[in-house]
Amino acid sequence: MPIQIRRIYDEPRRTDGYRVLIDRLWPRGKTKEAAAIDLWAKGASPSNDLRKWYAHDPDKYTEFRNRYVAELNANQDAVDELIEAWKASGKKTLTLLTSSKERELSHAKVLTTLLEKQA
Repeated sequence: MPIQIRRIYDEPRRTDGYRVLIDRLWPRGKTKEAAAIDLWAKGASPSNDLRKWYAHDPDKYTEFRNRYVAELNANQDAVDELIEAWKASGKKTLTLLTSSKERELSHAKVLTTLLEKQA
C-alpha cells in the first residue's frame, strides 16, 4: 500500500487517499476544514522535547532519527492506531501531512519508513 508525504499547506488531492496529520502542533493559518484530514496522529509525532532539540538542523538528523524511532517503538500503540485507521478506511494510499518544508529531513520520512515495514 503506497505511502506519500505532502505538506499540509498543499491543496488536497483526490489521489491522497487517507490523510493523516503527523505534527504535534496544529499548522498555523490552516483551518480544520481546509486541512481535510481524516486523522490527527499526535501520538505518532516526535515529542515536544525532541522536536525542539532537533529544530530541523541537518547535522542532527541521524541522531534525531534514532531518538524518534525509539519514541515510536515506546509508543507502538499510536503507530498501530494509525495503521488500523488507515486499513479500516479502505483507502489504498496513505498521505502523511506535515508543515515541514524539508520532507527528507523530517519526522515524516522516518515515520514513512517505519510504516512501510509494519503496514
